[in-house]
Amino acid sequence: MRTIFVYITNPSKRVAKNIAKHLLEKKLIGCANIFPMESAYWWQGRIENAKEYVLICKTLESKFAKLKREVAKIHPYTVPCIAKINVRCNEKFANWLKDVLD
Repeated sequence: MRTIFVYITNPSKRVAKNIAKHLLEKKLIGCANIFPMESAYWWQGRIENAKEYVLICKTLESKFAKLKREVAKIHPYTVPCIAKINVRCNEKFANWLKDVLD
């Protein structure tokens, strides 16, 4: 059982909350955190700046493929960032995550 975090950028807090709710209801994540941020990036040949919200989802490695597909279906970005981060959690948290997702 490998614990991972999934980092997803979103155009608004509402979108981040809707994606988190969707993933929670499908039992693909155990919990999520939402943070406001400012981003700078290349888009269509220009440097853009935008306010975004990052969604950090806590889940298991075994859920990642389905989580990616679900996010891609509902995310409003043409090219959403859905990045997997391998983490080492304390045993109690890892066990709780496994319990809620099995």
